[in-house]
Amino acid sequence: MILCRRGSAETALHHLREIMGKLKLAVNEEKTRICKVPEGEFDFLGYTFGRMYSPTTGKARLGHRPSKKSIKRMVERVHALTDRARSWQETTELVDMLNRALRGWANYFSVGTTSKAYRALDNYTAVRLRRWLRSKHKVRRRKAGAIHSRTYTGTSGSYA
Repeated sequence: MILCRRGSAETALHHLREIMGKLKLAVNEEKTRICKVPEGEFDFLGYTFGRMYSPTTGKARLGHRPSKKSIKRMVERVHALTDRARSWQETTELVDMLNRALRGWANYFSVGTTSKAYRALDNYTAVRLRRWLRSKHKVRRRKAGAIHSRTYTGTSGSYA
């Protein structure tokens, strides 16, 4: 990633290619592009940088949030941990592994606009954990729900 003033991006890209050539390294043309912020946005180190809108005022600002790819990876991790084939393990083991994974992800993405990503992951984790518990204890689903979310979430926001 190279940050530069308006109008000098082409020159910076040309210099980058020269320097990489001298070092006998190749520039990945698929990943290399010029992005004009705030009109466009780009992903870097798991974050998406670009124009964000305040939910309260509606004003635009430059900011960052967890990228869709990083959220998708965490959803896949939760999905793998709560697989029905793993219902043999103790509930406390699973909850410890889920908490460790979710806490690590949340700590990495603790800056920026995170509330939507946290909410989406929390809802997905609650559904998957509820489904896993029903499978483990052979409880059929009822209209009101056989296992309520209050039974496995603690006051700290983590799964207890």
